[in-house]
Amino acid sequence: MSTPVLRPPRFRGGDALADGRLRAGKGVRWHLAEEVPAALTFNQESSVVMMVTPADLEDFAVGFAVSEGMVPSASDITKIDVLASANGYVIDIRANRLTERAGRERVIAGRTGCGLCGVDSLDDAVRAASPVTRRFQLEPVAAARALAALPDHQPLNRLNHSVHAAAWCSPEGEILRAREDVGRHNALDKLLGSLLRDGLDPADGFIALSSRCSFELVQKAAAVGVPYLASISAPTTLALSMAKDAGMGLACLSPDGIVTFGAE
Repeated sequence: MSTPVLRPPRFRGGDALADGRLRAGKGVRWHLAEEVPAALTFNQESSVVMMVTPADLEDFAVGFAVSEGMVPSASDITKIDVLASANGYVIDIRANRLTERAGRERVIAGRTGCGLCGVDSLDDAVRAASPVTRRFQLEPVAAARALAALPDHQPLNRLNHSVHAAAWCSPEGEILRAREDVGRHNALDKLLGSLLRDGLDPADGFIALSSRCSFELVQKAAAVGVPYLASISAPTTLALSMAKDAGMGLACLSPDGIVTFGAE
């Protein structure tokens, strides 16, 4: 079951005011992105609360559990229950095996723009990315093709202009599937979870991102063997260093075209 998108409120107006309202009179209709809390529990034990767009929550649960190292592998997950509440959702992940990380209660909620909320040590925050194996070479033309096509696979963003996307692409740059969320980390988790739930190998393609490439996205992608990340803007220095250590190639869009890092 895929959790449906809740209909966001719509407003008529024009120029945005300082207090968040819209100035009336220009006939503009705006759909606002939803952002709700989702409490993740593992075998009914509380773990973390994340702020998400309420769609594809089963995909999100699997992607988060694997990319954050809560479970050894997606095959260890036996059941996912998504329960709606008055204030958001509770997602219970049942698994045959859990890692030590799943047992650590995160006392801070994960905000949509933050990938580090709730960690309790620097070592836990900046974990070494898992090594990846490249089965193909990413050509700049393929990265450019995927990034150019990404807006066509963002139906939510066409309405509200404020959500991120992550897309899985063929080695030639054809977008095969995509997921969206107000949080760029969540969009990637939803995409990874959808691939793992369908038994697809993320290493058979690369991922295009509508955001900058930060080190947390490298960590998450490397956890399932993604060999390349292509992003709209340049990676951070830590992301580049981590990708190099993991054997992952990065690419980004620049005014002069695609720039690759370690993708040769």
